[in-house]
Amino acid sequence: MALIRTVELCKSYTNFDVDTLALNHINFSIDEGEFVSIMGPSGCGKSTLLNLLGLLDTPSSGEIYFMGKEVSKASSRKRAQLRREHIGFVFQNFNLIDELTVFENIELPLLYQRISPSERKRRVDRIMERLQIAHKRDFFPAQISGGQQQRVAVARAVVTRPKLILADEPTGNLDSTRGREVMEMLVQLNELGTSIVMVTHSNAASDYSNRVIHLFDGQIVTENLMKNQ
Repeated sequence: MALIRTVELCKSYTNFDVDTLALNHINFSIDEGEFVSIMGPSGCGKSTLLNLLGLLDTPSSGEIYFMGKEVSKASSRKRAQLRREHIGFVFQNFNLIDELTVFENIELPLLYQRISPSERKRRVDRIMERLQIAHKRDFFPAQISGGQQQRVAVARAVVTRPKLILADEPTGNLDSTRGREVMEMLVQLNELGTSIVMVTHSNAASDYSNRVIHLFDGQIVTENLMKNQ
């Protein structure tokens, strides 16, 4: 079953009266439980597509279906609710809050869901143990390594038990060893049933996915199933 599907998806921007077509009639779907990589040169529309799939932006035309319902024309309040309840984000630059501890950074999305303090503690403790960062719970982001910061970012993304994780260059700021650790974490989450869409320039990272979609000039040019399928 398709978790997310796009139909003739287009996105254009206007700067100084010049229109730029970032995405040009994109049609594809992501099934429940899939791990899909999106690749292509800089400026091809990868991040634009990820923002649309994450309901952070709206298309110029076309449709986005999420869990069987058309959502691209939903109100900003409804899109925010869908993000809170069903979508987790992992960014290249971690986007942790410097003034919050590891525990508090991971707990933050649960506060928006109005989950009880005892349940928040249970969930955060469990995910920290799973990602092997429990011993850093009272540390601040500046006090831990880049690899550990990305583990915190992944923990924050999955603590709400989302149906979909969107990862934007999750290994971009990490060395090869730490990058491999993050990819193995994402694979483990995928094996537990979470769908993942990842933007990456790295062939090594894309090898962990089930399918690779290549973009060029805002269009899908190829789709490849990986050998592990």
